[in-house]
Amino acid sequence: MPEQFDCDTCGRSVTADDAIRRETMGDLDRTQWQTLCCPDCGDRLRTVFVGPDG
Repeated sequence: MPEQFDCDTCGRSVTADDAIRRETMGDLDRTQWQTLCCPDCGDRLRTVFVGPDG
């Protein structure tokens, strides 16, 4: 996972630790996937895999 994500909406660079974590939408398993969102504007930055490696 990259160290920082750039928000396309407000331009802020956000680390994974600073991002707001939300459940994903759709059929993705919420125990294995999370959506990282910008703490300033709330826009989605990326959906990331957080489950076990194998």
